Amino acid sequence: MNLNQVTLPVTNMEKATEFYRKMGFLQIVDTPHYARFECPEGTSTFSLSLDDSGGSNKSVIYFEHQELDDLVAELKSKGLEFDQEPTDMRYLWREAILHDPSGNKIKLYWAGENRLNPPWRVELGA
Repeated sequence: MNLNQVTLPVTNMEKATEFYRKMGFLQIVDTPHYARFECPEGTSTFSLSLDDSGGSNKSVIYFEHQELDDLVAELKSKGLEFDQEPTDMRYLWREAILHDPSGNKIKLYWAGENRLNPPWRVELGA
């Protein structure tokens, strides 16, 4: 089994698609109620779905980039605002936090080898 994509709820499709294009994602589907983006590296996709129910989304979406500090500086130069500057975390990742126009939390991070093989990884087959 493989993860296909993640869909985020948004309250304003026009603002949301503009935000993610500004972040560097390639928009590959565009409808008034649904949009899909391809990540700049690899083949991963994610989508946005118009949701005016007023519900609260507690999910966090993570995008990994090795040159995290440079990416954050580039995005700030495009007018994006961050809630947390790149910070070394206790779980051995470096991450920055921002929110999209609908309030979805986004973490930009770099974990390197620690993403799949942290010191506390479960022993497989044990």
